Amino acid sequence: MLEAFLGSAIKTGIAKAGSEYSVSQGRNKMTSMRSRILAAGIIAAITAPAFAQQAAPESRLLGVDCNAPPILHCPDTQCIGDRTTQPGNTVEMKTRRTYFLDCPAGYKPGDKVNVVLALHGGGSYANWQRHYAPFMDVKDKYKLVIITPGSPTRTWSAADDDYLHNIVDSVIGTVRKVNVKRFILAGRSQGGMTSNRIICTDYFKDKVDTRISLSGGRIGPTTSAGRGFGAGGQPVYQQVPGAPPPAAPARPAGPPAAAAGAAPAVATPPGGACDYSFIFENGEYESIPGETSPIADKFGCQKRRKEDDVVDPKPGYVWDATRQDPGTDGWGHYPRSGRAQVYTFPNCKDGRMVADVVRLQKGHTEGLEPNVTDKLIQLAVSAKGGKIKNGSWTPPPPPPAPTGLGGPPASTPARN
Repeated sequence: MLEAFLGSAIKTGIAKAGSEYSVSQGRNKMTSMRSRILAAGIIAAITAPAFAQQAAPESRLLGVDCNAPPILHCPDTQCIGDRTTQPGNTVEMKTRRTYFLDCPAGYKPGDKVNVVLALHGGGSYANWQRHYAPFMDVKDKYKLVIITPGSPTRTWSAADDDYLHNIVDSVIGTVRKVNVKRFILAGRSQGGMTSNRIICTDYFKDKVDTRISLSGGRIGPTTSAGRGFGAGGQPVYQQVPGAPPPAAPARPAGPPAAAAGAAPAVATPPGGACDYSFIFENGEYESIPGETSPIADKFGCQKRRKEDDVVDPKPGYVWDATRQDPGTDGWGHYPRSGRAQVYTFPNCKDGRMVADVVRLQKGHTEGLEPNVTDKLIQLAVSAKGGKIKNGSWTPPPPPPAPTGLGGPPASTPARN
């Protein structure tokens, strides 16, 4: 009825305009313009609801808009400290602690996804980790739901375990276990050591399909590069021009054994008493992985094979700005383009993946470049999944979805 009325009004307006046209040439131009504006407005009123119905459907997961650009994303260069120190956009409802949640554009209930839990290093923050390993940049390509939590002490310990469990419960409970293709646990530096600690616990052993160690310790031998992990000597502003350079202070050749994710004192099978695929990544100036791997032996993989290098004209997002005067190769310098060597142990049993990725001329803190980030996820999703989907664990019902929340910025920059 409304459309008929409006259609009649349009016809009346047009007829009236035609009548006025016959009165005079001058008045016709003004009247015709008014009639066109009136008709256009009426047509827009009629068609606007139809266009609204054709708009892209809302895509949300636990209050996060999956279609929106990732929140608090760094620009390509000069990522400011108050952005990288943000703690998260989503609330874990039991502890009321925040975390970052990123989801693929167009996500809808029932979609099959790969879930990633990414742990930051000691002294770092959730959003720094999110940009050190920017898995969110490939979330649409690989259908990733990425969880990036943060420790309030900036160092992971057993006191954080319940918080991590609650987050995983909430996310898996929302996407539903039958829709989880793979669960990937990634940890950087001390976060890598933490992933080594928790992966075979009762909670995680039947969930994690692939572990990615980001400069967080390798299962198997490595050789230290001996390029330094200290502050790098006397700051330039304290040096006297023309004076002999001060003696460099003694500094460790590499990260402490604990930070490197050394094996626990108690003898256990390689990688712990559970099975998962393992991908190791670090910089050439940190350490060089050996040609053998006990976890590759465990899965009956073939001899390590070199794959094509990954070339990155574009640098990563973040670095440690606090140790650049003068800095050390081992700790890492400013972001720049890169090249990475990729090694795999082919034909592992049960669809497992074991791989080493070495970023040439890089240290501990330069953020991952785009193509090497993509390669790490490509390797991870090529491995067998299904632990959560096919396992006996059932997540508890998720709490009501909160609205997105950004935490206040911290006062100091990220470290590692």
